[in-house]
Amino acid sequence: MATFTAASLVVGLAGGAEVLIAGRVAQGLGAAMLSPAALSVVVRLFEGEERNKALGIWSALGGSGAAVGVLLGGVLTAGPGWPWAFFVNVPVGIAIMVLLPRMLPPLPRPEGARPRLDVPGALLVTGATGVGIYALINAGDHGWGAGSTLGLATVAVVLYLVFGAWQRAAKSPLMDLGLLFRRPVTAGTFVILTGTALMVAVFFLGSFYLQEYSGHGPLVTGLLFLPVALATMAGAHTAGRVIGGLGARRVGVTGMVIAAAGLVVPVLWAGTTAVVTGVALAAAGIGSLFVVASATALGQVEPHQAGLASGIVSTFHEFGASIGAAVVSSLAAVSLAGATDTGFERAFTVSAVVAAVAAAVIATLIPADSARH
Repeated sequence: MATFTAASLVVGLAGGAEVLIAGRVAQGLGAAMLSPAALSVVVRLFEGEERNKALGIWSALGGSGAAVGVLLGGVLTAGPGWPWAFFVNVPVGIAIMVLLPRMLPPLPRPEGARPRLDVPGALLVTGATGVGIYALINAGDHGWGAGSTLGLATVAVVLYLVFGAWQRAAKSPLMDLGLLFRRPVTAGTFVILTGTALMVAVFFLGSFYLQEYSGHGPLVTGLLFLPVALATMAGAHTAGRVIGGLGARRVGVTGMVIAAAGLVVPVLWAGTTAVVTGVALAAAGIGSLFVVASATALGQVEPHQAGLASGIVSTFHEFGASIGAAVVSSLAAVSLAGATDTGFERAFTVSAVVAAVAAAVIATLIPADSARH
């Protein structure tokens, strides 16, 4: 939290692109440490049906927080200016750092020696992910079949293979690959990866459509995202309540189908109303997916594995966000200047197809009794 708060101040005070980007990188570093730490606390404090409810609250706050961020960002940008979208983090961060030690109950420390940080593993997986995402961005400029795109994708695959080999040989590996390939964890990471990619697609396409194509200002765009925030909260809250009775598989398939239906709306009908309606409907389905992913991947892990499993889920969450932004920006590139909606229509179509295919995958990948009590 200290890293994120200080970096927010740096970004708000930035006088040039270099400092701003460096501050954003530092914000990402702080957020990357926060997310698995917070999620592992939820997993360690609650069990059974209470854990599902807690994960529902976690997901509702996380998903709606992103939508509310668009709203508040629009208000601040239209008012005192964009730097205040970052300055506002400073008092909030300080307040959290003061209150958190008093609110968080003490948790037992893991037994045994503290493992050493796997620096080579971290560099390999970060490099592989960065090259892979750059390949997706490059595809938007040069095409999916271009030699540079295929070359970058090949390098990413090779780095991932080297990372896997290193994890098997390292004395203190960054990631327990055996945990990653457990069926519930695999299913949960697939859902969080796909759900986050779709959520970013919804926010990215919706905000650009409303501002660049429809001509709405940042304040109006932010206000138009209020239904999206409410829909996300409703989807996550509902999923947290019913997942114990229906099971993660049914809730996950239903969420993906709803997301696909919402993403189809802007393809069939143009205009602000259609986009806001479709995006809000899709957000309701996607909000439930975060509960499904967390409950599936973390529902049965042992307390001593909570941190590692939460780190895996958080990693795929960030990976999904990066993939979603890279892919939809490539697909919608022709429309980002606001001249035509052809790119938006193509990006919404592909996103809807991805959601429909993911629904079929979830139906077979998530264990039938996962998260069911």
